[in-house]
Amino acid sequence: MTSMAGVKPFLSVYGHVTIDQIVSIAKFPEINESVDIISKNTTLGGTGTNIATAAAMLGVPTAICAFVGDDFPSKYEDSVRASGLIMNEMIKVKGFETSQALVVNDSEMRQKVIFYQGPQGSASKLNISLTENALVSKYVHFCTGDPEYYISLMEKISGCGASISLDPAQEVYKGWNAESMHRAMVFSDSLFCNNYEARAIEKYLGTENVLDIEKDLVVCTEGERGSTAKIRGETVSIPMIKGRTFRDATGAGDAYRAGFYCGQYKGYGVLESLILASSVASFVVEEVGALTNIPTWDSVLQRADRYL
Repeated sequence: MTSMAGVKPFLSVYGHVTIDQIVSIAKFPEINESVDIISKNTTLGGTGTNIATAAAMLGVPTAICAFVGDDFPSKYEDSVRASGLIMNEMIKVKGFETSQALVVNDSEMRQKVIFYQGPQGSASKLNISLTENALVSKYVHFCTGDPEYYISLMEKISGCGASISLDPAQEVYKGWNAESMHRAMVFSDSLFCNNYEARAIEKYLGTENVLDIEKDLVVCTEGERGSTAKIRGETVSIPMIKGRTFRDATGAGDAYRAGFYCGQYKGYGVLESLILASSVASFVVEEVGALTNIPTWDSVLQRADRYL
């Protein structure tokens, strides 16, 4: 996959590129019980895709650093390229199928996910070091994927001027442990998580509150309660900005992160950028799919205006 010639990334994102099947049902089935699907949508997703593509669509020069299977659909390749994403380090790997997720929402919008890792989950075994874009980026964001691989990349790019963010997301429960978390935190300038993931991080790092972690920025999103951040030692609350309607939470957290980096790219302060992040997320939940309702920057500013 080819890159945009001559474009230097402001942001490099490591994470899964995933085909999402998002289905709605009335209730989750019991063991050996069958229930009917009310609605079904197949979209491009994955934390890497969602954050990187949303950031690119918002105008941030962004590189996606990820592995996909040799079955990656051309229609999705074309769509991410059309977003302006830098794609020279989005690598097709023979012998793997692309990561896939089955996302099931019940009538109360509770969610269950069945996930196939694909090559991103085995990156440390591929002997391919994706660092070209990260070495010249202002920000580097590590989300879902192989922890050992990510730690090895962090070590290589540390000290090269990039601000490194750790965001293990839902894989913090199964891919990470105390040893790998401590190692990754050595190289990380920022930490992103939600209030559920925070519990695992606190356990691994032996701290009572994720906001006690001494980093330049720690962000914990809390759903309808908005988010809380510690910015260079000061704890602040960021409001949840409501959209016109609510249809699907898939990708809202990823959109939040993309909005934050867009705020930074456009010269806003950290607190303002987090408010703008909340505004971006408020648009994504209005439609099904993480990338189906990325707003214009003018729309983001208009919706966030009363909070800035």
